[in-house]
Amino acid sequence: MLKFTIFILTFSSVGLLCAQGLPLLLNRLQHLQDRKVNQTEKQLDNIFIHVNKEKLFLFYTAIPLGLGLIAFAFFHNPIFIFIGVALGSSLPTLVIKNLQVQRKMRFQAQLVDGLMVLSSSLKGGLSFLQALEVLVEEMPAPFSQEFGLIIRENKMGVTLEESLKRLSERIDLEEVKLLTNSILVARETGGDLTKVLSRLSTTIRDNSKLKDTIRTLTLQGRMQGIIMSVLPFVFIFSVVSFNRQHFDIMFQSETGRMLLFIAAILQAVGIILINKFSKVRI
Repeated sequence: MLKFTIFILTFSSVGLLCAQGLPLLLNRLQHLQDRKVNQTEKQLDNIFIHVNKEKLFLFYTAIPLGLGLIAFAFFHNPIFIFIGVALGSSLPTLVIKNLQVQRKMRFQAQLVDGLMVLSSSLKGGLSFLQALEVLVEEMPAPFSQEFGLIIRENKMGVTLEESLKRLSERIDLEEVKLLTNSILVARETGGDLTKVLSRLSTTIRDNSKLKDTIRTLTLQGRMQGIIMSVLPFVFIFSVVSFNRQHFDIMFQSETGRMLLFIAAILQAVGIILINKFSKVRI
C-alpha cells in the first residue's frame, strides 16, 4: 500500500510539473519562433524577396519536424529525431545565407557595367539622380533594385548620403563601400564625378582580374586541402568494407583511443592550416 501511495504521489507530482512547465516551454518556443520569423522576413526584404509570415512560420516548423521524422524512419532511434530537428532548424538560415551570398556575387559582377552606364549618363549632361534613373532602366536585378530603392527613398525625403550609406550596409562589399565613399566625397568637395567613376571602374576591374589570378594560383593548394581532408575517411571506409574488425583494437585499448583522438586533432589542424595558406587577402 505504501509503494502504491508513493507511486501515485510521484506520478501526480510529475504530472503537475508537466502541466505547469509545458505551457511555459511552448510559450518560450513560440517566442523564439516569432523572433526567427521576424528576423528572416527582414533579411529577405533586404534582398527584395517578399514572403508572408505564415509561410515563413510554416517553413521554420515543417522542415525541422519533417527531417526529424525522416531521420527516425531511417535509423529507428529517438536520438536521430533531435539530430534531424537540429539540422532542420539550421537549414533555413543556411538557405538565406546562400541567397545573400549569391546576390552579392551577382551585384559584384554587374558593378563595372553599372559604373560605365552611370559615367556615360553623367557625360551626357544628366544630373546624378537622372543618371540613376537611366541606370535602373538599363541594368538588370539586383543592381537595378538597389539603385531603384535609392531613387524611391530620395523621393520620400531621405537624403542621398543616407541612402548610399544604407546601400553599403545592405551590400557588404569593399567595392560598394569604395563606390559610396567616392560619390559622397566628390559631391562634398565638388569634384568631377565622371572622372571619379571612370577611374573607379578601372580600379575595380583591375582588382577583379587580380583576384581571379590569385584564385587560379591558389587552386592547387585548395584542391590539396580538399583531397587531404577526404582521404582519411575514404581510407577508413575502404578498410572497414573489407574487414569490419580491423580498427577494433584502436577502440578497445586506452592507447588506441588516445592515438585516434590525436589523429583527429592533427587532421583538423592540417585542414585549417591548408585553408589559411591557400587564401590571399587583397
